[in-house]
Amino acid sequence: MASSEENEMYSKQWEGCMEIAVQTARTAGQVIREAFKHEKEVSTKSSPVDLVTETDRLVEDLIISSLREKYPSHRFIGEESSAAGEKCLLTDSPTWIIDPIDGTCNFIHSFPMVAVSIGFAVNKELEFGVIYHCLDENLYTARKGHGAFCNGIQLQVSKETDMSKALILTEIGAKRDPATLKIFSGNMERLLKAQVHGIRVIGSATLALCQVASGAADAYYQFGLHCWDIAAAAVIIREAGGNVIDTSGGPLDLMSRRIVAAGTVEMAHYIAREIQTITYERDDHNAN
Repeated sequence: MASSEENEMYSKQWEGCMEIAVQTARTAGQVIREAFKHEKEVSTKSSPVDLVTETDRLVEDLIISSLREKYPSHRFIGEESSAAGEKCLLTDSPTWIIDPIDGTCNFIHSFPMVAVSIGFAVNKELEFGVIYHCLDENLYTARKGHGAFCNGIQLQVSKETDMSKALILTEIGAKRDPATLKIFSGNMERLLKAQVHGIRVIGSATLALCQVASGAADAYYQFGLHCWDIAAAAVIIREAGGNVIDTSGGPLDLMSRRIVAAGTVEMAHYIAREIQTITYERDDHNAN
């Protein structure tokens, strides 16, 4: 077990890593902002609605090459490299978990909810997260034990426990078969019957989760997102005083492709109890 001195040493080391992550996210955001103005070359991955552009691949290469140059012994999990067949494996090694463009469909349609997300884990524990909203230049950052911030202003989650006063965010996911759509609409119906103020879908899991961290939304739930959608945002929400759990009500499983996040424990567990599971293949299904 590490001593307090060792923990402090590592904490300072990860602080330096986070500073590099912020610089890298800003650089990636500049590339995305420029590409946003132009026509995009679009292709599909796992389904007709699972989209990717050349900019996604370009930005991921930029981020990973920049970080690998500084940290050659670290591991990397990236959305596009995983889609290309690289194993999505979280080990005890320092690991960067990267979504080069979260909100690719938004990016393609010039809908301005688009972000770069960089999470960092050591010993399978999330240490810090950086999410950069490329179009409005909001920078969300958090390091374990040091609070969460947007452009240097400390974030605080909502303390709402009453579902009838809640604004809830969610996303649809890539599956669009009739059985999945029935469960998805049924989950929304159950929450609407609780008389929530509203349910919103904004097309970017990371930015939706940042709305929970900032207190603008009270909760978020989704099936079908990935570890690169969750990693950075989970740290930001926790450091803003919020709760991030599995949809079963248990601890968050980064590779499970499902999440409930809320400002309060009560709201997180209420949603977890109410929603029905939509099954997706785990991110680490090909790890062995």
